[in-house]
Amino acid sequence: MALFQSGRLVKDQKALLESIQLLQQLAHHQTHLRDLPSKTLVDILSEVPETVFEEVLFGILQADLTSAFKSPENLHLLLVGMQKFPGVLKPKKLKKLFGSPTIVNEENIPRLVELLESAAKSEKKDKKLPSVGLDLLQVSLKEGAFELFWNEAVENGLFKEKSGPVSYMCYRLLGSALPLLSLDQLQMVLKGRVMQHYGEHVVTTQLPDRFKFAPEMEAYVDKFLTSCDDPERQLAMMIGFSTLTNQGYPVVPSVWRVVRHLQPVALQKYVDWLKDMFLKPDLDCCLDFSTNRQKQNQENKNIAQHKIARLRKWIIHRLMSIVESPVKKEESLVMDISRFCFFHAFFETKKKTSQIPETNVLISEPLDEQAHSLAANYFFGLLQTLNTLTVLGDTTEAAALREKHIHGVTADGKLWIFHLVEYASELLSSEKYVKAVKPFTKEQRDAWERTLQSVKNLQKKKSKSDSAKHFAFQQLLLLMAIHLFKNPSETMDLLSDLLNCTERAFSKEAKKKKTENAEPEWVEVIVEILLSLLAQPSLLIRRISNSVFGRICPNLTKKGLQLILDVLDPYQDQDEESAVVVVEESEKKIKSEQDMDDDDDESEDSSDDGDSEEENDSEDEKNEEVDEDFRSQLINVLQAGNALGEDESDEELDDEAMMALDKNISALFAEQQKRIQAKKDEKDRIRKEKILRRDFKIKVLDLVEVFLSKQPENPLVFDIIEPLLQVIEQCMSSDSDKQEVDFLQKTAHIFTNSLCRAKQYCKRVDVLQDDLHTFVERLVKKACKHTDSSVALYYFSASLYLLKVLKGNVSDKSPALPVPLSKKQTNTIPQACQLLSTGCLDVERVTLIYQQALTQFLSKRNSALTSSMFLDLFTRFPIMCKPLIDILVKSITAGARQHQQAQACLLLQKVLPLRELKLSTTKEEWEELIRESISQVTESLKVPDKLRVKAEKEKVARSLELLNFLLKTVTQQKLHVELMELDKVLVALSQQEGIGKSARLDSLYWNVMRWLNYTKPKKEKTANKPVQEAEPPKRKKKGFLPETKKRKNRKKAVRENGAAPVANEDGDSAAPEEQPLGTETPEQKDNRLPGSKKHKKQNRGVRENGVAAEGSGNGTVNGEDAVAGKKRKKKRNRKRKGDVGNEAEQIPAAKKAKGDVNQETKQKQGKAKKKRKEKKSAVLQE
Repeated sequence: MALFQSGRLVKDQKALLESIQLLQQLAHHQTHLRDLPSKTLVDILSEVPETVFEEVLFGILQADLTSAFKSPENLHLLLVGMQKFPGVLKPKKLKKLFGSPTIVNEENIPRLVELLESAAKSEKKDKKLPSVGLDLLQVSLKEGAFELFWNEAVENGLFKEKSGPVSYMCYRLLGSALPLLSLDQLQMVLKGRVMQHYGEHVVTTQLPDRFKFAPEMEAYVDKFLTSCDDPERQLAMMIGFSTLTNQGYPVVPSVWRVVRHLQPVALQKYVDWLKDMFLKPDLDCCLDFSTNRQKQNQENKNIAQHKIARLRKWIIHRLMSIVESPVKKEESLVMDISRFCFFHAFFETKKKTSQIPETNVLISEPLDEQAHSLAANYFFGLLQTLNTLTVLGDTTEAAALREKHIHGVTADGKLWIFHLVEYASELLSSEKYVKAVKPFTKEQRDAWERTLQSVKNLQKKKSKSDSAKHFAFQQLLLLMAIHLFKNPSETMDLLSDLLNCTERAFSKEAKKKKTENAEPEWVEVIVEILLSLLAQPSLLIRRISNSVFGRICPNLTKKGLQLILDVLDPYQDQDEESAVVVVEESEKKIKSEQDMDDDDDESEDSSDDGDSEEENDSEDEKNEEVDEDFRSQLINVLQAGNALGEDESDEELDDEAMMALDKNISALFAEQQKRIQAKKDEKDRIRKEKILRRDFKIKVLDLVEVFLSKQPENPLVFDIIEPLLQVIEQCMSSDSDKQEVDFLQKTAHIFTNSLCRAKQYCKRVDVLQDDLHTFVERLVKKACKHTDSSVALYYFSASLYLLKVLKGNVSDKSPALPVPLSKKQTNTIPQACQLLSTGCLDVERVTLIYQQALTQFLSKRNSALTSSMFLDLFTRFPIMCKPLIDILVKSITAGARQHQQAQACLLLQKVLPLRELKLSTTKEEWEELIRESISQVTESLKVPDKLRVKAEKEKVARSLELLNFLLKTVTQQKLHVELMELDKVLVALSQQEGIGKSARLDSLYWNVMRWLNYTKPKKEKTANKPVQEAEPPKRKKKGFLPETKKRKNRKKAVRENGAAPVANEDGDSAAPEEQPLGTETPEQKDNRLPGSKKHKKQNRGVRENGVAAEGSGNGTVNGEDAVAGKKRKKKRNRKRKGDVGNEAEQIPAAKKAKGDVNQETKQKQGKAKKKRKEKKSAVLQE
């Protein structure tokens, strides 16, 4: 193939023939080479010119072409040749080759089916369409025999064998054929058996471990719709897949994304078809099927009504998803879908009229109550989509609105919901033609009219200053009005309050009359309404509530904010039970409406779940503790029936007495069962209420976040700090379930990002200065008293936020700077005054607060404060550095423990480089600060002999880091500081054992010594190598005793001399019971003989060390010899100890651990030597 692609084989026909022959020979080794030769032949055939094929290749390939129906490879070769060289492989030549002028005919169908089956099984692992299948499809279209090929070969031939690979090949044939077919062929294919089998596959492969072909089919359809320019073919495609139904419910999802490729004409026709199918369901045009389980469970159902209900449910959701999809659409289409959904959710047609297009087509099968309720739920989901929809259209007005990122309005600037309310008003006024599913009462109709009038009045009052306020009231009024159709009884109270509030908010008389005993402000009423709306489980209501609240934030009062904060108060949860119950009931209604069309499979699963729940209940009953009241009642019943046998009579109870006793016992157990169930229901109710209450609080947090983002400069922000801190503190100590964690994370996120890190803050705090300073003191004290560092961090961060507010405000008193600056400093750094300005901050008062906190942190062992808190204080407010730095310097030695002393060094090291600190001090003060710091560090480095504790090492490390900066400052700024004492301490510090072992301490130490003109000595790596080479023979001798010291030889020496052994006077002999433990050799422990090879080697080693074993038996002849022997023995012992010591020094640590004698034996030998020395010294004294 590489030679052919290079172009050489085409030029050399002989080489081309030889290559083709070689490939034909290799094709017989399919097991080894698979189908590589045949693929190479096909590639060559598709590239050669027609003349070369006719003159050179046709003759050599004629045998393969003649046997085309014997293997898929040969058939593929023939099909490629027919498409590439139609002038050569004409029908006449095909008839000569294999007796037929065409490939696809009735005679060849059986052989084609066999070949396709073989090809499908060979491509099983690759999961792709065999090339021969696609080529055969194209040839059948070219020969005009596609219908024959599809009906006979595919549907009636391939589907006879129910095989997975064959079925998937048919699905891939269907997907690949879509772009190649005409409109009639497309409609035929989409109504055939392949489509039905595909639908069954989609329904039966819902489990996660099944292979799903649906994504691949969606890719085929997506590709077809992208490349197709014919709206009719696009429409046929969408209708074909939309009518593939399982008991009325289409197989494709209602949010099928391929709709985004439809052209506007096709999209409009598809929407019209969906509406017609909703009004007049035509089940005959659907390719419907049922699974085996569905067929077994559909005996007692009205199948036709069931299918229609399922189809309508899918259609209404399909219409809603079209509005949500990114397909290009016009406002008229969106409004048409919205009006259609609204009409059939809340109204019915009585009579046709041209004024209302939705009444032009009468519905064939009336909608029941469940269908209306389902359509209403989907309509409110559509409202949510419309509320976030970008402006549609190509006009300049629409483009301008899109640039402003305005959502939920039409091109004329009106809300989508306003257009729908106008349409609803039109329907309500046309009682002759339409009727409401739930007609309004007179009171509800009056509220509706008042709402419309209020909206119109607000639209007339166009004021730039109150535009946000007008828009918020319009949005809220329209939302309440549209909710009258869904929940009229629940909405009436809120709507009446909202109407009254609207009149008060925009009336001039209400602004003039403001007395102390007046009614609540309109904004407080709005807040209460929003809180009531948030209790409902609706995303639309939640988003509109947040939008409305964001627009009325500038008018929020302290009482209105307190209403929101009371909800978050962890100690006022009991007041929310009524709202919780409303939410729970509404949730149950929604669930019941959405679950009306569940499949029988799901019902069976739910029944299984019910059985499991009953089993769990029974297990809980077994584990339930026995109630003492129930026990006493049971005893009383048994005693009354004389069933305990206390009277000791042999008479048994008669049948009537037994029946009465059974009846009483059963009644008693039934009552007990009811009590147990009531307790369980109560626990479950409390658990659900807790979940709903927590969910409600999470929604209310959205209002807090909106207020902080919209009104960061409002003084009411200060009232939010403590409630959020209480929520964080309470959540930290409560349960750790997922919902609680989400609530905590959201609260902490709002507190940290929306409050403490806000770039804007209140600029009008002149009146609040004293309160804010008291607030800072209270927050810092709480942080100090707390035991949890994570909670203390939030309190400390809040105090820093207040410092930022106080420092950023300009006081009327214009206080002077805390430290006067020299003219030189002021001239060199013009920003000095700005950097050290205090604003409204009372530096002395705040300094006292943080001095107490810093002193507690450095003097108290278990403090919740951390160094990062104070580091944040110093970096954000450098003005606090100078008043607090003396505490840091003193704490280097006066800290509670080594940890606090290390933290003091760390903080001082971070504070000293700050430019603002140097600006606030004079040159003399700066030099004195450096001198005192060095003195304290010098005193701190006078550590014990050994650095064993980790905290002590950390303290030394922090001290050295600080000292490195201090000496660098002294050197670079040429300060006059005495360093003699420090030099002595550092030199003594190098002798400590822990310095050299720690790489970090060693590096820090020599970094400091570099400023004192010391250099780190270099290590000689090769100095000990000759000594180490002489070590191995010495290490083998270590730990072995000479022959005279061994117990058996000492006995022999005693017998030879004929004298009793002296008790350890001269060290030559000792009684067996007096010999110290651990002095025997390994050979003695293993009961080896003295004459073994190892024993002899050890003796030789002992002799080499200068210990004569032969003379050991003469140690007891006389006193002089004994004294001389003692001296010689001492000398030998000293020599032996010296050798051992030298070895210990020369052997590396890793080699010492691998010594021949274990450590325990060494210790025992050392103890024995000490005992012998003590006994010898006692004898000499005597």
